Amino acid sequence: MKIIDLFKLTGLIGLVLTVAVGCATAPTEQPAEPGVTQQDAVDAINAARAAMNQAEAEGYLWRDTGAILGQAEAAYQAGDYAKAVELANQARRQAENAIAQGRAQAAKAESEAAGSYTVMRGDSLWGISARSSVYGNPYKWPLIYKANSGKIKDADLIHPGQVFAINRGASVREEVAAINHAKNRGAWSLGVVEDSDRAYLRN
Repeated sequence: MKIIDLFKLTGLIGLVLTVAVGCATAPTEQPAEPGVTQQDAVDAINAARAAMNQAEAEGYLWRDTGAILGQAEAAYQAGDYAKAVELANQARRQAENAIAQGRAQAAKAESEAAGSYTVMRGDSLWGISARSSVYGNPYKWPLIYKANSGKIKDADLIHPGQVFAINRGASVREEVAAINHAKNRGAWSLGVVEDSDRAYLRN
């Protein structure tokens, strides 16, 4: 082998070894997400803690919200600010949702006690009447139908957001008539006012 070829071979081997060593010793640490700073993480955690404190003060705090915030703080201590922001925002949103849900339920209970009911998704006159805060008897639903006949076109079709008056002063005769109608109404069709319902409203 010529000396020049030997030098070339030696240089090639050296280059391969340099690249291999370089690859083996390259850092495996992932760079931080661009744009997420330590201050961003601090602000997100503080906002989450404030929302949690508000939810707790109103009695609406969900059990796992504190655990999520704890994970955010642990990520912050580990220097993973992007993860800290993500988890802190999750905890904040959860606390805010708990407050909104709790306030809505409280307002609904208040309206029921005041003699009205706000229809929620999935409600039916049967289900509303069965609620302990309304009549506690599903067969009394015709009382709601009659008290709100101007708002209810078809007793089988009500809509979220409708506010119904609850007749809390119904006489025994009215209650008996309502129960009899509910039990003997017969076949019904969605979107159609049944003749038996029309007859009930006239009495």
